[in-house]
Amino acid sequence: MDLPANNLPRRPHEPGDEWVYGENGEKFWGSYGAAGLLVWHRSLGILLQHRAIWSHFGGTWGLPGGARKSDETAEQGALREAHEEAGVDSSLLRVMFTTVLDRGVWAYTTVVAEAVEEFEPVIGDAESVALAWVPVADVEGLPLHPGFAASWPQLRARLL
Repeated sequence: MDLPANNLPRRPHEPGDEWVYGENGEKFWGSYGAAGLLVWHRSLGILLQHRAIWSHFGGTWGLPGGARKSDETAEQGALREAHEEAGVDSSLLRVMFTTVLDRGVWAYTTVVAEAVEEFEPVIGDAESVALAWVPVADVEGLPLHPGFAASWPQLRARLL
């Protein structure tokens, strides 16, 4: 088996792990929608994931997240994905708010949480090339996932 650069295997696909297509040909991951976790720490900044090149918009920086399962809320999905991809322990978080991008055929929920303690993220699967705490002022200087780039100004304003 060929392993990605971080030598971790890809997780097996589950029900809901598939593309959803919009009227104009846009594609979105997750037939039950998707969710991501924006983790903010007052002194460390934002926890970002450098996405593996084979992934959708690979090579960009974004939030740990992915397809929701049929039986989970957006918050549950975001916390599960962040734990799987970055080792985020939900007991170290205080959920602050959520935002939803609704495309009609598909929706993405960003769950924003404050880390109440410092922790070191750990790459948990093949979807990450790197994980890093990035100072808030430096986030937009990175090549960002387009969806995250579009939402970052509004998310940042609500953090500060």
